[in-house]
Amino acid sequence: MESGRGGLKPQPAVPKLQGMASGETKSGSGFTVTDRRSFGDTGDVRPETPSPPAAAAPAGDFPTAAFPPVDFHTFVLSLGSSALLHLGEIENPNDGVSQKDLPLAKHTIDILAMLEEKTKGNLSTAEEKLMESLLYDLRLRYVEATKAQPK
Repeated sequence: MESGRGGLKPQPAVPKLQGMASGETKSGSGFTVTDRRSFGDTGDVRPETPSPPAAAAPAGDFPTAAFPPVDFHTFVLSLGSSALLHLGEIENPNDGVSQKDLPLAKHTIDILAMLEEKTKGNLSTAEEKLMESLLYDLRLRYVEATKAQPK
């Protein structure tokens, strides 16, 4: 091992760093660097240049207004809906068929239980009640589904 701090050799300085920061490019390097900072090397504000048009959204993307706001309730209810789907209680929205996948249902219920444990003491009364009642209901449905399953 080399002597010095931690046995590491100092790395060589990056050559021509000043040219890179100013937006200059070296021809034949295989890539182009474009300086998009709003200020120059001296700190002066650069004139605004039009930004390239954003790429069109791929087909099948939904506008964000189609989804409910992201909060604790919607997150927990989304996990609960997934568990109900895997319990065969609701139909798959893609094909309209309900299928049971009990190991995946148990996994989702366990995720909710872990979330309840990790957030204990940090939830509002309504959030605690939601977690408690949702977990109770899902666990009951899981037990009934496992009893109904042929052995």
